[in-house]
Formats: sequence, C-alpha cells, structure tokens
Amino acid sequence: MQDDSSRNTIIFLVCALALFIVYQMFVLEPAQKRRAAELAAQRPAAVATAAQPGAPGAPTIQAPPPVTRAAALAASPRVPVSTPSLQGSVSLKGARIDDLVLTEYRTAVSKTSPPVELFRPEGAPHAWFADFGWTGANVPGLPTASTLWTLAEGTKLAPGQPVVMTYSNGAGLTFTRRIAVDDKFMFTVTDTVANSGTMPVTLAPYGSVQRQGVPPEVGKNQIVHEGVTGWLDGRVRRFKYKDLQKKPPEQFNSVGAWTGITDKYWLAALIPTPTEQVHAVFRDTKTSGIDVFEANFTGAARAINPGQQVSVTQHLFAGAKTVPQLQAYQKQLGVAHLDEAVDWGMFWFLTRPIFQFLQFIYQHVGNFGIAILLLTVAVRVIFFPLANKSYESMTKMKKVQPLVEEMRKKFKDDPAKQQQEMMALYQREKVNPLAGCLPLLLQIPVFFALYKVLSVTIEMRHAPFFGWITDLSAPDSTNIWNLFGLLPWNPAAVPLLGSFIGSTATQHGFLALGVLPLLYGLTMWLTTSMNPPAPDPTQQKIFQLMPIMFTFIMAPFAAGLLIYWTWSNVLTSIQQYVIMRRFKVDNPIDQLIARMTGKAKAT
Repeated sequence: MQDDSSRNTIIFLVCALALFIVYQMFVLEPAQKRRAAELAAQRPAAVATAAQPGAPGAPTIQAPPPVTRAAALAASPRVPVSTPSLQGSVSLKGARIDDLVLTEYRTAVSKTSPPVELFRPEGAPHAWFADFGWTGANVPGLPTASTLWTLAEGTKLAPGQPVVMTYSNGAGLTFTRRIAVDDKFMFTVTDTVANSGTMPVTLAPYGSVQRQGVPPEVGKNQIVHEGVTGWLDGRVRRFKYKDLQKKPPEQFNSVGAWTGITDKYWLAALIPTPTEQVHAVFRDTKTSGIDVFEANFTGAARAINPGQQVSVTQHLFAGAKTVPQLQAYQKQLGVAHLDEAVDWGMFWFLTRPIFQFLQFIYQHVGNFGIAILLLTVAVRVIFFPLANKSYESMTKMKKVQPLVEEMRKKFKDDPAKQQQEMMALYQREKVNPLAGCLPLLLQIPVFFALYKVLSVTIEMRHAPFFGWITDLSAPDSTNIWNLFGLLPWNPAAVPLLGSFIGSTATQHGFLALGVLPLLYGLTMWLTTSMNPPAPDPTQQKIFQLMPIMFTFIMAPFAAGLLIYWTWSNVLTSIQQYVIMRRFKVDNPIDQLIARMTGKAKAT
C-alpha cells in the first residue's frame, strides 16, 4: 500500500545512511589501519629499494637516515624566511625551500599552542619540501640536493626582499636562483643558466614537491582528500597516498597546469609558467623503508648556446587553502582552477554556493555559528512551499489515521478491498501518502554539502560559536559521562565512553554523548513524534528507536553540522505545530503542555 511504501522508503534511506556511517567507522577505517600495518611489515626498514622512474630525467630519490628536525636544519647553512604569514628558512644546500611554519594558524584552539608546521627538511621525520632545478642528458655538474650554493644577494627572504644564490659547475655553466615571497603564501623562483663554455647544452627545468613519509594522522580522512593533487589535462586530478602505493606513477602532459601535495587544510603546489607544456608525474618511491610521495613536473627543453643564457620563472604556493586567497592567486598569476585544491566533493554545485553564502553572512554577523543558523533559515525558506504541502499531507494522514485503522481491522481478510477503500479515503481527504518523502530526499544533498563545507574549508577551522563550542569544525567536546565537565574524571580513559580533549578529537567512543548530540536527539524525537504513526508495530518501534540511534551516530560529527540539523529540526517542529493546530490535530507539544499544566494543578 502507498502509506506502507512511503514509510519503507524513509526507513530505507535513513537506515542506509546509518549503516554507511557505522560501516565506515567500524569496518573501513580498521581495515585500512590493518592494511597500513601489513604494508609497513612487508618493507624491510634497513634496505633501500631502487627508485622508480618519474618524469624523464627527474632526479633519483634517496631518503637519508632519519635525524631530528633540529639536526636536519643544522646540516646546512640557511637563509631565514620571515613574512606576516610564514616563518622558516631556505637551505643553501640544494637551494631548497624546506622549512616553513604558518604563523597565523595553530595546532589547537588555545592561543598558546604551537603554530602549524608545513615544511620540514630532508632527513627529519616526515620531511616535506619543495625542490627546483634543471635536468639534461649527458650534462655533467648539474646542481643536486647536495650542492652547496653561494648566497650572492640578500640576508633574509621577506616581502620586497628577495635573495639570490649562485652555483658554478666548473665546466662553463653558471646557475643563478632568485627567490622572492609575498606577504601570504606565494614564492616566485626564477632560475637562470648562463653558458660560458664552448659547447651548447640542452636543459629542461623541473619542480618537485616531496613528502618523505606522512604522519600517522594524515591520509586517514574519508571525507576530505589528502594526497597528491593538481589541475592537469583540463581537470582536477586527485590520488590518495594509499592509491599511489598500489600503482605505477601517474603521468600527464598539460598546459596551464599546477601540481602538488595537500593535507586537509594545507597545500604545497608547484605552478609552472601557464603557457608552458609540462610533463607532470605523481609517484611513490619506496626507499630506506619510507614511502616518498612526490608531485613533480618537467618543462620544455631549452638549448643554450655558448655565450647565451636562459631563464625560467616558476611559483610555489605553500600555505593554507583559504578560498579567497586561492582565487586571488588564480586571477593574479593566470593559474587554472587553483581553488580546486579545496575538495568540494560530488555535490560541488551545492558546496560552493553554501560556502559563499556562509562567508557572506559571516562578514555581516561576525560569527560562523550564527551564519549557520541563518543559513538554516534560508534553506527552510527555500523548501517552505514544498515542505508546507508535505506537512499538510502528513497532518491530514495523522487526522485520518483512526479511520485507516478501522479499515485495516474491517477488511483485514480482504487486502484488495482494504486498498480500494483506503485509496477512496485518501482521495476524499486530499491526502498524498508519498508527499512526506520529498522534502527529506531534497535535504539529503544539502546535508552532505554542508558537512563537506564544515569538513574541508579552513574558514571553519577553530571557528567559535558560544560557550563551550570553540571549534565548529570539531565534534562537541562535552561528555554526559562526566556530567559535561562537572565531575573531575576524563571519560577518554574508557574506550566506549571516550570523549574529546579541548578541540582535538583524541578518541570518540560509541557511547560518548555531548550536549549538542543530546539536543539533536531530542529535536529529532519531537519531529518524528509529529508524524503519523506507522501502521506496522515493527515499523513503529523502528521509528521510536531512530532518534536514540541517530543521537549516537551523529555524536562524532562536527558541531556546526549538529547546530544546523538541530536548528532545522526546531524550525520543522514549529512549522508542523502550526499546521497541526490549524487542522485541530493532537501534537506532542500540546500534549506535553497539558501534562505539565495538569501536574501543576494537581500539585
């Protein structure tokens, strides 16, 4: 029957979503951890394997034995880097940009927490750096990672204060590297080769971003892409670290390209001259028991005759993936789709507008939490006509429910007659049993799009709301098992009850519940209580259990998402309440008020 069909559809969709989340939490993630452990066990830690070939002529990768970060920095003379957004240094050994921290971002909400580290030099654990140079067949003396360059100009790399380094190979070739940086995250690297010898040479410029092993917390995100990325061959390309481990190098020929390595919020991207044809490669080279992930490109070959010189200018973005800044560089440098470094997801046509609308509201109200509340109102307004008809139909369904039950009993032995009489009843009362499904179906993409926005855009990172909610992109940090902080006990010690420390999710037990998940569960119960009861007792029990089940399922989600969904439930309940009052249908709010009033009178 149609009402059974509509309820089954809703149950299927909700349960499918629940099963997907539970499957991801308890099956996929543990399986990935086991696979990572197996791969680590299969690689001898002390034996270096041969490097895979990358772009034609690209330098061979060899990861040195690991040392401390301080020791790796001390292994080379350095030029300090100081901008309003970055601090660090450039190594004269290899002329690499390999030491950067982001001064405007911290590892935790606390202002005393250390700044986010982006680059670290080769040799340090989880090294991450950018390298530039020249490659050519049968050309001796090309600068390598071990080449010590001479500082020719400048003592500090800062906005408006470039540095220049030189190196002569002793065979007629002089290499000059000029590095400039702006006040945000863009480096400009200009390489020049002068040929004072007697023979012509042919060289091609290259750029490389390497990550020599990744920290344990990186690459585990199932919602946001972490790994290699770039705009190549006319579209965005993304490969997770685990994908590169299983396949040969990915190669592309492209014009107007960029390529790099990204974390959830941070990006290191190489940007060659937009008009130049480049050969780009993503690869994983296993050496010394370490996975060295690399995104590189090689430009067109240049013939340099005796007495001539050639120059090439490339850019390196190394910083936070703020959408306005990426779009500004995109326009300024003519870079194609640099803002695609943000993983907008399959619902990008919703994710982008939602983000832009949140940004617009935030600029006027100054609080992303309030912006989420106003976004919820806007979504409800957009869906209002459709939702209003749906709720009217559901209210009418609830009103005729006693008649429906009578028909079920009267014609329980004649299903055909029962169906016929019910269809006649629905026609007389102008009830559409399927109308209640449509608003739910239409809001599911909005739900996922907002989840993506809160998960992927750095503008939400550490964005506060009010009270204990200091990070809208992180789950609720409170826990019912220590009475929301009133008891001097940390539930994180118990795996099933584990909660959060500060704004960083250390672990989350399946039974951990904060204030926001409980409010969400309460409002979900209220909205489902206003719906017509399911005809089947089993379905009724499922609907009664769903608010409890989803309270636990939604607990690990971002606080901003719970605020959106809870506030949406409140607005839904208000809309349903008004309609039910208009049609003179009993509702749980009036029933609750009546019980409280009656109890007060009795007292």
